[in-house]
Amino acid sequence: MNQLFEKIPMEGVKNIIVIASGKGGVGKSTVAANLAVTMARNGYKTALVDADIYGPSIPRMFGIEEAQPDVTSFGEKDVIFPVEKLGVSIMSIGFFVDRHQSLIWRGPMAANAITQLFENTQWGDIDYMFVDFPPGTGDIQLTTLQKLNLSGAIIVTTPQEIALNDARKAASMFTNPDLKIPVLGIVENMSWFTPEQHQEEKYYLFGKGGGHKLAIEFDTFLLGQIPLVMEVGEAAEKGLSIFSQANKLVIESFEKIAGLLLSKTETLS
Repeated sequence: MNQLFEKIPMEGVKNIIVIASGKGGVGKSTVAANLAVTMARNGYKTALVDADIYGPSIPRMFGIEEAQPDVTSFGEKDVIFPVEKLGVSIMSIGFFVDRHQSLIWRGPMAANAITQLFENTQWGDIDYMFVDFPPGTGDIQLTTLQKLNLSGAIIVTTPQEIALNDARKAASMFTNPDLKIPVLGIVENMSWFTPEQHQEEKYYLFGKGGGHKLAIEFDTFLLGQIPLVMEVGEAAEKGLSIFSQANKLVIESFEKIAGLLLSKTETLS
């Protein structure tokens, strides 16, 4: 299947990594946004594509819902320039549609829209491009997998079994013999809750060990565990990154994930 589709030329983009989950509500977009910011803060040229056509959330997380990307016509082609925020080059369908209006598109229309986001955007030189997938395993995911030369995928899950079941489906899509996209690792979100006044305590509200279990099943790595911290959600709602809030546990988690991801992609190259 991989060889049957013409690839979108992404000149200047070294690594394209998709962030996926089997179900919504596990913090996939939060992971994608903060991982992109972490990589940018470490000096890497970073891009983030919001591929969730039906529910784009990246513009809100970066506080750029009102942003309008510059568009320039070159002959018959419109070239779009990404919006820059916190060192990250960002592109989302949310920039082009009314955020109060739901999109009612059939699969081919949605697939065409996501293709244009990649194909018509002037990315320049990028070390790491992260693609925030919608939940599930639908047309958007398949189009992206077929059209791009991907470095690999990161699966986001929470520890409880119901989330793991859906995460398995997402991981299985990448390991499908017709696609064979490397699963670079698992990120377990909401791993435990630590009260602000008692930093040494951990409460496993959603179970324990799920991310590690999934990593073993798919012969990959547990890239990191992110604790459940209220300030992270609040920061996302306000368009702020994790680096804007005082809790260092989450920052350390993302720094660890970024470090392991760097070593994994360097090995691939």
